[in-house]
Amino acid sequence: MDAFSTIVEFFQSGGVFMYPIVAVLVLGAGIATERWLYLAGARLSNRRAWAKLEPLLQDGQFRQAGEMAAKSKTALAGIIAYGIHRVRARAGQAEIEMAMEEGMMELVPRLEKRTHYLATFANIATLLGLLGTIIGLIEAFTAVSSANPAEKADLLSASISVAMNTTAFGLMVGIPLLLVHSVLQARTTELVDSLEMVSVKFVNLVSQSRREAAARVAASTPRRGAAQGGQANLRNAAAAAGSR
Repeated sequence: MDAFSTIVEFFQSGGVFMYPIVAVLVLGAGIATERWLYLAGARLSNRRAWAKLEPLLQDGQFRQAGEMAAKSKTALAGIIAYGIHRVRARAGQAEIEMAMEEGMMELVPRLEKRTHYLATFANIATLLGLLGTIIGLIEAFTAVSSANPAEKADLLSASISVAMNTTAFGLMVGIPLLLVHSVLQARTTELVDSLEMVSVKFVNLVSQSRREAAARVAASTPRRGAAQGGQANLRNAAAAAGSR
């Protein structure tokens, strides 16, 4: 109870600027919570989607992988869907890479959405605290100027200690918001890097699948030509025998 009363007294003595700082704290906490949950869910869902899509891509089953990616709402599946659409259109590797980059440009802003507000809120909270302190000091010196000379020192020290509460509260709000902003930025960067890595893996799998298909065609072409030549020889032999 003593701690609660101390917090209430600290807040009340800070003046009117404590309220906008609280509003900034509430907004920042709401954005931080929403972004944390969104990024954590996106990371988990991307891992699950890649675990299902990777075996299909390795087997060259691009049609089945495209159908699965179209049904999924994850960022990773969306990027894979861009690439598979170009693969099924028999596009070259450069066109596939450009299509997946287009998918990245469309999906990455969703991952970075609203995170930058946290740094702005941290700066606003700190500046509001400083502004509240400055205005409090101005009021304190104005009050001291007309006070009894014997009471000026005590009155000034008390007024300054009260005015400093807004700076302290602004820093208590701003520092955690900056830390959360840095953490969320790091998680967003990690998620974007994982999407880029999946894009590279997809392009490599497509190239490998096409090389294997070309090798199979090249290996079957001589046998097909030899079989057709043998059948022509049999027909020629039969014609010659009939003429005789």
